[in-house]
Amino acid sequence: MGKIAVDLEAALQRRDVHGARGGTQMRTLAAGEGWAVTDVLCTLGPCDRPYEERHAGVCIAMVVAGAFGYRSRTGRELLTPGSLLLGNAGECFECGHRHAPGDRCVSFHYQPAYFERLAADAGFSRHDATFAHGRVPPLRAFSGLIAKACAGATDAAPFDAWNELAVDLAEATLQSTRADAKRHAPETSASAWSRVTQIARLIDEAPDARHTLAGLAQMCALSDFYFLRTFERVTGVTPHQYVLRARLRHAALRLADEDAKIVDIAFDSGFNDVSNFNHAFRAEFGMSPRAWRMRCLRFDTRADGFACRREATKA
Repeated sequence: MGKIAVDLEAALQRRDVHGARGGTQMRTLAAGEGWAVTDVLCTLGPCDRPYEERHAGVCIAMVVAGAFGYRSRTGRELLTPGSLLLGNAGECFECGHRHAPGDRCVSFHYQPAYFERLAADAGFSRHDATFAHGRVPPLRAFSGLIAKACAGATDAAPFDAWNELAVDLAEATLQSTRADAKRHAPETSASAWSRVTQIARLIDEAPDARHTLAGLAQMCALSDFYFLRTFERVTGVTPHQYVLRARLRHAALRLADEDAKIVDIAFDSGFNDVSNFNHAFRAEFGMSPRAWRMRCLRFDTRADGFACRREATKA
């Protein structure tokens, strides 16, 4: 996830150098009437004991780096980059890093009355506005929203752009959770969580590497079949889907931050064919890499939402 992940790794290194305990740093990115968005950087690790917290309002947090366990009234989930943490107002929860240290989230918080109003305006019931599960897995519907949030977290973004993103995220989450209301993931063992967490971290740290089902399964000392089922049960997506989305997120942020040629970004992100990259990118983000770069990947300094950073870019 580009600079997002680099900042997390730097914070973890500083913690190790100074021998300090892990902690959480929160930075408010924007706040309006009924909503707020914060950049949350956590350096807690396996040696830090989890503690219980409470959601003051409705929470939809985008996980943009790292991985951690999330336990709430709705059950236990593994949160990985590209997934969403969901929290209902007043509910207690606990986050833990039993298998690997650190994470970073762009967290949207809504006052209950405001969130219910958003839900009603979008055609949802009050029942829909209460989350039945604690996580939305890395899904295509959120790829563009997460990429925009990452760009906004690393570059000063205008208030109106964050406001629009808060509304869009709420609607997309409500649509996803209502469609997935009957989902019930079976409990998985601590060993399975540990193995999948390490593999997810490996993929996120090097999305361009040649990650095959057989190779990843071998690292876990599992059969291809058992690894596939275990990974999908824990993360909510298959290994192939996870690798593909990690590569596309990596490419999307590079398109925003760099003037490199699109073909070079495609190859550097793990794609061996430019036409395949273009097809996958369009399917994930709803537009071509060139259009994404030109239209909406960077927040402009003007208060007019996501705007193009440059007048012309390299192809």
